[in-house]
Amino acid sequence: MIKLQIVGNLGKDCIVKEVNGKNVINFSVAHTERFKDAQGNQKERTTWVECAYWTDRTAVGQYLKRGQMVYAEGSPEADAYTNKENQPAATLRMRVSNLQLLGSAKDGVGAGSGNVTNAGSATSPVVKTGAATASVDADADDLPF
Repeated sequence: MIKLQIVGNLGKDCIVKEVNGKNVINFSVAHTERFKDAQGNQKERTTWVECAYWTDRTAVGQYLKRGQMVYAEGSPEADAYTNKENQPAATLRMRVSNLQLLGSAKDGVGAGSGNVTNAGSATSPVVKTGAATASVDADADDLPF
């Protein structure tokens, strides 16, 4: 098994769809790496991961908004293609098995808002919750996921 883990911010609001009678939440996560090149110049490289989270617990979608920081892990796959400029390119995709809301770039909230896991089955996720963040005005028992 190959497992991909990413911590990053959502690039846009998620899309919740039904495909062949199953619910899926699609979202993209960006991770930006900052480094110095051989000449000492500051550089940055952003990697985008297109995520598909197959779950019956689609209520988590209301929290997956642009800028939301998340931790996601799952099975990766890469698709190679030729872009509009006729150059080779690739897309990194992940089938999410574990999703954790970490806070957002706007509110500066740290880790611990909630953890949603699909334990072996796409149809019956196991849900774990932590302490609610400042952006959620509810006890952990009141969260919809």
